Amino acid sequence: MVCVILQCVATLNPFLGILASRQKHALPDLPYDYGALEPHISAEIMQLHHSKHHAAYVNNLNITEEKYQEALAKGDVTGQVALQAALRFNGGGHINHTIFWTNLSPNECLLKPWCDGHLTSGDLMEAIKRDFGSFQKLKEKMSAATVAVQGSGWGWLGFDKENGRLRIAACANQDPLQGTTGLIPLLGIDVWEHAYYLQYKNVRPDYVKAIWNIVNWENVGERFKAASK
Repeated sequence: MVCVILQCVATLNPFLGILASRQKHALPDLPYDYGALEPHISAEIMQLHHSKHHAAYVNNLNITEEKYQEALAKGDVTGQVALQAALRFNGGGHINHTIFWTNLSPNECLLKPWCDGHLTSGDLMEAIKRDFGSFQKLKEKMSAATVAVQGSGWGWLGFDKENGRLRIAACANQDPLQGTTGLIPLLGIDVWEHAYYLQYKNVRPDYVKAIWNIVNWENVGERFKAASK
């Protein structure tokens, strides 16, 4: 799954729109059933979110890349510039959701050394204590930043490779974290309404609180390990 993300990152530059490959992007399979995250996220939400919303980003990204290649072949700079917003939105949507699905797990208590959505040990935990004071403070700060996103967007735990520190950030719409802030994404929380409205209505804080119960800390830890090299 991580390879899919890296491939997408390699083929999309949100600022310059330079495409390195014409290979088609594909909707990744979920590593669990649509109903596996209940009661925290309903099967109906997961099915719509994955098979409709993420699929639309993938489809529109492929269409936009084809148009971009045509403009590039014609030397049509105006056309290339005009496609930047669509590349950023749909490319970011594909990157963000590919990360999001793997950040979640129905088996959080089967993954040691964490249980009940609480990380208890390991290199990532030590970094969290160093940069936030405690795991609880990380949850509080990231939850607050995520709930506070105006309109649609994402809350992120990212890694600042230059300074070797963990950081919390929020991105509007589908802006990809690394392409817009330079932070390497470790954990993302989608706060577009399609991610929670059918179940939580307009009470975004309840959704954000619930999602901590299904964070796949094994996946987040692997991302941190890779980013720290």
